[in-house]
Formats: sequence, structure tokens, C-alpha cells
Amino acid sequence: MDLMVEASPRRIFANAHTYHINSISVNSDHETYLSADDLRINLWHLEITDRSFNIVDIKPANMEELTEVITAAEFHPHQCNVLVYSSSKGTVRLCDMRSSALCDRHSKFFEEPEDPSSRSFFSEIISSISDVKFSHSGRYMMTRDYLSVKVWDLNMESRPVETHQVHEYLRSKLCSLYENDCIFDKFECCWNGSDSAIMTGSYNNFFRMFDRNARRDVTLEASRENSKPRASLKPRKVCTGGKRKKDEISVDSLDFNKKILHTAWHPLENIIAVAATNNLYIFQDKVN
Repeated sequence: MDLMVEASPRRIFANAHTYHINSISVNSDHETYLSADDLRINLWHLEITDRSFNIVDIKPANMEELTEVITAAEFHPHQCNVLVYSSSKGTVRLCDMRSSALCDRHSKFFEEPEDPSSRSFFSEIISSISDVKFSHSGRYMMTRDYLSVKVWDLNMESRPVETHQVHEYLRSKLCSLYENDCIFDKFECCWNGSDSAIMTGSYNNFFRMFDRNARRDVTLEASRENSKPRASLKPRKVCTGGKRKKDEISVDSLDFNKKILHTAWHPLENIIAVAATNNLYIFQDKVN
């Protein structure tokens, strides 16, 4: 018989969320974890399933006054009292649980001022942060919005120290991406084990990798056609206009139904996992 793998729940932590849960993050104390939905973040003890402690609540008394929602949340990798959460308004709040039990008042507020010249109907939608991740060192954090990924130094709230464009060629296509709802897609991002590179997904089964030290980036494709075992991935290029070169793909022929929202990087080795719709691809650095 074929081997069947089945997951069975050991514990179920129930009845603490009214809205969809968007984040779960285990604390570095290995005793507690947080769960976040659109409006609240709850703190749980791993051994207690029927009680949680509400640490962030942004629900207004009148729901008609709601202007933003929580999009992602994560604990600091080393400081068990520190957590961050991002919002649909493109901001990140850092909270310290030592200063007060209810983290309604943040201790740091990260926001990049908007360039008024580039403001459009879509500005607010594309500035919404879909993922936030601390670096393994704990000194930086990375945020992903619709068109870019940004690296922030926790000691500098006013602007990011790095901004990497993921698919800038889509800026002229925002109208059609709004009509087909793709503009609301939530892309995740991840760090490699040494924090020297970052990875995030795109459309057409493309995913992007940015080398922070060499300031180089590459676009790769996860697809059955070109991923025979042991075959090397060839860098892909998207052509935005003018004459298309032989191995380039036109921005108009990108498939927006093929999207890579989830990626993960092995904590110690150069092995990555890429989820492309219903296929999981695992790639590793070339072994000589």
C-alpha cells in the first residue's frame, strides 16, 4: 500500500478569534505563542487550551470607524517581551509587553512617508503589508507590500534601510489587477539562515531572491516544465515594452493565476521550499 501521512491534532486552542487568523508565532521562551486576526492579538500558553490573554485590540467601539486591520504579527527571535504587528495602512508597530500588559500603546512605529507625486487610487491598497519577519539576528525586520520588500533597522523608525522592487513592471497593470482581485494577494517573505539574502514570491510561478551583500537579485521560476530533478534553474527576465529578447517573457503574457505566496528557507542550509498553487518545490544550492 502507498504510505499515507495523516496529521492528527494534539491540542485545539478554540474560541478566541472572531475573524480569520492570519499569524501564529511561538515566543522565544518556548512557553507561549501569539495568534493574530484582523483586529486582535492573543497570547496563549502552550499547555493551556481554553484561555488566552488579549494583548492587542484595535477594534473601534463603532465598526464604521474602522480604518485599518492587522495583517501579520511575530515575536522577536530573542527578546521574549517584544513583538511586532503590521497593518493594512503600511505601518508596523513594535510592542514591549514589559511596559504594559495590554499593548495598545506601541513603543516603536515604523512608517515610510509616502511620495505625494506617486499617489494614486491604488496607493493605499498596494502599501498594505502582507507579511513581517524578524531577521534571525533580531536586529532587522522585513516587510512585504504588494510591489516591494523592505528591510528595516529596529533602531530607525523613519524609513527602511533597504527597498527591493519585486515586480515593479506591474505598476502599470494595477487597474486590471484590481479588477481580477489579484491586487489583494498576500505574498509572504523569508530570510536565509545568515540574513544575507531574502526571498519572496511573484506571479507566473516566479520567485525573487535578493542578495543583500552583493546587491544582486534574480528571478527564478518554479514549474513542472523546467524543473526536472537535478536541473539548474535559469534566471528569468520580464520585458515591459519595446522589443522582446529571445529568452524574455512579456509582461502581458504573465499568468496571474499562477502565484507563489508561500516560501521558506532552511535555517542552516541553502535549501528552499516554494509553494506554487498545489505543487511544492524544493530546491537546493548546486552540489558539485
